[in-house]
Amino acid sequence: MIKDTQLLGSIIVDVIRQIAGSDSGILSLHEPEFSGNEWLYVKECLDTGWVSSAGRFVDRLESELAAFTNSRHAVAVVNGTAALHIALLLSGVKPGEEVIVPSLTFVATANAIAYCQAVPHFADVSSSTLGLDTIRLGEYLREIGERTRDGALYNRKTGKRIRAIVPMHTFGHPLDMEALLDLGEQYGLAVIEDAAESLGSLYKGKSTGTFGLFGILSFNGNKIMTTGGGGAILTQDKEMAAMAKHLTTTAKIPHSWAFEHDRVGYNYRMPNINAALGCAQLEKVPEFLTRKRRLAEAYEQRFLSVPGVSFLKEPDYATSNYWLNAIILDKSDLILRDEILRLTNEAGILTRPVWTPLHQLPMYQQCPRMELPVTADLLGKIINLPSGPSIFREGI
Repeated sequence: MIKDTQLLGSIIVDVIRQIAGSDSGILSLHEPEFSGNEWLYVKECLDTGWVSSAGRFVDRLESELAAFTNSRHAVAVVNGTAALHIALLLSGVKPGEEVIVPSLTFVATANAIAYCQAVPHFADVSSSTLGLDTIRLGEYLREIGERTRDGALYNRKTGKRIRAIVPMHTFGHPLDMEALLDLGEQYGLAVIEDAAESLGSLYKGKSTGTFGLFGILSFNGNKIMTTGGGGAILTQDKEMAAMAKHLTTTAKIPHSWAFEHDRVGYNYRMPNINAALGCAQLEKVPEFLTRKRRLAEAYEQRFLSVPGVSFLKEPDYATSNYWLNAIILDKSDLILRDEILRLTNEAGILTRPVWTPLHQLPMYQQCPRMELPVTADLLGKIINLPSGPSIFREGI
């Protein structure tokens, strides 16, 4: 490990500049690229006036997302959090019930559970994938779980039912979905994949987001493709897809002019103008994936010679989209991590730390959780690097 933090920070800056080019200026974490039909499709919306909740691009995006992921159905919504909220509701999550979720994830995952008046139940992650540690989770469920005659799983410590598991494919790296699905089947738990970061990633050749009862995607401005703000629900179940679309359009009963609604619904439908942007972006995703993989390969090669850090690689069983590249410090040290973040950001390289673990946030500190040693260790180790598809330059 390089003991001089200033020196290590300078080396990291130099490595990134060597890849991006010395004249690359400020490097954002994941800046969107608009180099295809974005202007053309958005202009069509403006010219025709179809900018809101109706228009041809919404249906087109849903169809093309389903084809791209090999999912039978896709429902476009306003953001990934809304997608997760609806997926949880349709999975049967009820007030007071618990949902297993990693503590090392973005806050929206737990927030969507709270929207259902349910309770996040935090689990630890694997140091190799940063996704749920399925082996330790299985041991934990055997310890705290109690099955009823009808197969329901209850937390014997809280007396509450555990209804579902929400795994996340962190930074685009797929976790072991076969092992997780086995846990879901063993304990009667719905599996809802948080694939917000992993569009284009494959687990054993199959798209993430297509393994559980539902998968959710995010199209925020920093994702591999963007609709400005948006998300989608993926499912293989026709009836669930129809109900998801119904709930996300205020549960309105179709009619040429009347406004009738048959249940509490949500104004979560993606606007047509956002879907237009998404259709153009999706056309570019294969190219983005190629360039992002080359960037990841360049980072991996360059960081091999940097003592004290390692590059986070995709698991052997998976193909990652490398949404956000990351280096892992050999030693968990928040002071060292923050100093490197300061040095790189001052140099115009907008690195970032991993999220504050959710069990440390004030609104979730009293939620049930297993022991989280890996999460605690990774907090002081992970640094995300600029990862946009425009960064890598051929020949450098």
